[in-house]
Amino acid sequence: MRQILDFITRWLAVIVLVVASVALVEPASFSWIKPAYINTMLGLVMFGMGMTIELSEFKIVFTRPKDVIIGCMAQFTIMPLIAWALTQLFQLPQELAIGVILVGACPGGTASNVITYLAGGDLALSVGMTGVSTILAPFMTPFITWLLAGTMVDVSITNMMISIMQVVILPIVLGLLIKHYFPQFTKRLSVGLPAFSSIIITLIIACIVSVNSVQLQAVGFLVLVVVALHNLSGFALGYLLGKLLKLPHNKRTAISIEVGMQNSGLACSLAQQHFAALQAATVPGAIFSVWHNLAGTLVAKLYQRL
Repeated sequence: MRQILDFITRWLAVIVLVVASVALVEPASFSWIKPAYINTMLGLVMFGMGMTIELSEFKIVFTRPKDVIIGCMAQFTIMPLIAWALTQLFQLPQELAIGVILVGACPGGTASNVITYLAGGDLALSVGMTGVSTILAPFMTPFITWLLAGTMVDVSITNMMISIMQVVILPIVLGLLIKHYFPQFTKRLSVGLPAFSSIIITLIIACIVSVNSVQLQAVGFLVLVVVALHNLSGFALGYLLGKLLKLPHNKRTAISIEVGMQNSGLACSLAQQHFAALQAATVPGAIFSVWHNLAGTLVAKLYQRL
């Protein structure tokens, strides 16, 4: 069983790519996963994240606040601005533009910690950035979305804030409480949590791809180009920022990966909940989820050699 769990976690990028391809070609095979389930599934992922968090990992926030502040400022400026610039450059339709901006406005994804570890980056900084950006997400993500997309659609900052609290913050807190009061139970479950989260994320992507298979076959290449440029620009500018600030390579690596890899599952959830009339708004988040895992693995190998 342990080998199966490790296989799922290690080969997540490939599994996601295969499942997404099947969902695109045979959408009916995933019709049993309803879009309405996305929030619940993402909440389960965040709950699992809460059960694996060690509070000691956040000591970096107090011992090295400068590094975390630099990273989080980069997170909530570089990716949103690149997202907006790409929507203008490619003149994306409204629903796709909203989706790209949502991805850019989201906090860092948990997969970034794994990729940072593989790349030999500053893992403590990566974990600290993920944690702080996630805590800031209920405030920053709605505000940035309103700022960049408010002229296209009606963006309710309050409603989005409540959604993020419900889908992200509350499940993480519940996970932390379970871990605190039932440590032995949590310890037994912790072995399978990464694989469980990987499966849930894969199902979220399968759901979105299957529902939007027609649109994807029509505009999929365009969205893929935008998503790839968004992600790769985040990696490059994150590393460049670290270099300009004369940070060591391991810190540059952590900031680069943390900036480039977003919590695209949250982007899908917000698109589904707040922009349901623009169904294709979930598409950029789904494609980003596939792409950034593949690109992140390759970037990790590159950073290992620098």
